[in-house]
This record gives sequence, C-alpha cells and structure tokens, in this order.
Amino acid sequence: MSYIDVFVLPVPRSRLEEYRSMAALACRVWIEHGALEYREFLADDVPNGEVTSFPMSVRIQDDEIVGIGYARYVSREHRDEVTRKVMADERMADCMDPHKLPFDGKRLIWGGFKRLIGSDD
Repeated sequence: MSYIDVFVLPVPRSRLEEYRSMAALACRVWIEHGALEYREFLADDVPNGEVTSFPMSVRIQDDEIVGIGYARYVSREHRDEVTRKVMADERMADCMDPHKLPFDGKRLIWGGFKRLIGSDD
C-alpha cells in the first residue's frame, strides 16, 4: 500500500519564480531522502465555489494562485522516516522559516493519506 502527503497553498503571482525554485529544491531533497514521487501543480481550472472550493480553502486573494502538491511513499512508516531526514537537511532551512517562505504558511493545508483504491487494484 502507498501513502501520500498532500498540500494546498496560496502562491502570490508576484513570487511564482521564487516558489518554483523552492519547489524544485524540495523535490530534489524529498527524492534524495527516499520519497517515491514528488509533484507540485498550479491551478488551471479551479472555480470559486459557493460553499467550498480550492480557492476558498486557502482564502485565496486576487494576486494569488492555488498550488497543490504531493509526495508519495511506500507506507506511513516510510513517510515518517523520509520526513525526519528532510527536516534535518540543511538545504531545507529556508523552507522551514515562516519569514522566508514565498507564500503565507498560515494558509497552507497539508495532511497524510493512506490509499483506499488505485488504478493498479
């Protein structure tokens, strides 16, 4: 069974290149420390909802775009092991400092999910 971490966040359009650089670093570090896959995406077709939506989930502002991403692991135990290594990696220091993030970390949503079904089931 696989396990994933998923995150949703607001990315200021004026800081997209800075965010892209941070995301590329995160991808390299997660993969180097054992994640099976790491992907990040920017919103393309995500309408505002009346009750809930991706934009509403992160209280999107006019100058922002919704970003989502995931990292995939073998299991939760594997995820915990990879995460410990990533958090200890000196290259991630700026990514852990809320004052240096190219987005509002208070509006970041994340969590770990275990697999229910998959295309290879």
